[in-house]
Amino acid sequence: MEKHSEQLNPHIKDKYLMLLKNTTLFSGISIDEIDKMLNCLSSQINTYSKNEFIFRSGESIQHVGLVLSGNAMIIREDYWGNRTILSELKPGTIFGEAYAVLSFVPAESSVIATTDCSIMLLDMKKITNICSSTCTYHSKLIQNMLMTLAKKNVNLTQKIDFMSKKTIRDKLLAYLSFESNKVNNPSFTIPFNRQQLADYLSVDRSALSNEISKLQNEGVLISNKNQFTLFLTN
Repeated sequence: MEKHSEQLNPHIKDKYLMLLKNTTLFSGISIDEIDKMLNCLSSQINTYSKNEFIFRSGESIQHVGLVLSGNAMIIREDYWGNRTILSELKPGTIFGEAYAVLSFVPAESSVIATTDCSIMLLDMKKITNICSSTCTYHSKLIQNMLMTLAKKNVNLTQKIDFMSKKTIRDKLLAYLSFESNKVNNPSFTIPFNRQQLADYLSVDRSALSNEISKLQNEGVLISNKNQFTLFLTN
């Protein structure tokens, strides 16, 4: 990671401050306070190329990652290289916080860049321990971190619901229904291509594509790459 590190100079900070203010982690904290806190939290920005690992399974994680630009994914791979996608990471998303809190526990998943991306790393120990400077909004930051962990727990519960379905069809429809409800619209775009969706649902790509074709023929949905429209059927 270090070979891609950028110094957090004023120009780079200004470039990302508004993005940080709109994240869950820094919600309710002013830009001026965020600016001050970045030094307190020993923040640094690393850049990664597409398909480069940001965190690897088995590593001890000391930092929380926050996506500034580009995209990444949290994945799990078995001994034979079969991949399961656990979560997609977009700009403003944080990751690694659970393992950073439990830094003595090796990570069981990896984070990989799916495009060229910039990642801000924040020292978890400095997030959870209020520093001698007693930053005004540090307690708010800790509250936001707890909120983030709670939301991720809810999302994990939702994925368990998808995975509990017995057939590919039921897993797919449960996931698509969730995405539709999330935007309150029968037409929506998912963050995965076909292979990524198959990995996310832990199913075979060909079998998934066949099921999507069947559902289209039955008039249940229309699909164009990662765009879907769902229809009510009798």
